[in-house]
Amino acid sequence: MHEVTKVYDGAVAALDRVSLHVSRGSFLAVAGGAGSGKSTLLHCASGLDSPTSGEVRVGGTEIAGLDESQRSMLRRGRIGFVFEAYNLLPSLTVEENITLPLRLSGGAADRRWLRDLVERVGLGRVLQQRPGDLSGGGRQRAALARALAVRPEVVFADEPTGALDPDTGAEVLDLLREVVDELGQTVVMVTRDPNAAARAHAAAVLADGRVDRYCSRPSSGEIAGHLARPRRR
Repeated sequence: MHEVTKVYDGAVAALDRVSLHVSRGSFLAVAGGAGSGKSTLLHCASGLDSPTSGEVRVGGTEIAGLDESQRSMLRRGRIGFVFEAYNLLPSLTVEENITLPLRLSGGAADRRWLRDLVERVGLGRVLQQRPGDLSGGGRQRAALARALAVRPEVVFADEPTGALDPDTGAEVLDLLREVVDELGQTVVMVTRDPNAAARAHAAAVLADGRVDRYCSRPSSGEIAGHLARPRRR
């Protein structure tokens, strides 16, 4: 992202000239409280929305100027998503949910990759069950496997532990870090939790739509301290 600004209906900028670079195979946390702009950043960075101005590139492709149809095609084949509410389809089995992005993108399934992926996230015995039969942690594991199924260039995780208890959340964070360190996956995670942000390689703390602090090898105390600072507006 370079000098990205997003203004909604003439209001104060939700993002104000934000520049961020995420290296391939790294894990970036974007931390911030309510109204900080972190969700808007995720939407613009992932192609869910377009910025008012500035540049957004994914793997060298400029996406800020794409129309909705073009952004949709890019999201299907090159970007994975993990959401706080899982966003699994309740009428499909776990296996069908995981392979849904492949069917939508028209890509051929790599059965070996999918088998290894399912075993890595611990879902091998529940593939024919429905999401409603799983715990919150199980559903988030399925959401992560779905995000990784197409081998995306980047996975965007939006508050992936927000609906989980601390122990289960820690397990999901372990998995996110594992797919980065062992599989070379690029992950950008939006979170309001300093403990979650501390699991990343680096953290960008947002306040009032701007990067207030960039932390390499962040600690939970460091992130919490920056989040507690009074807002400028």
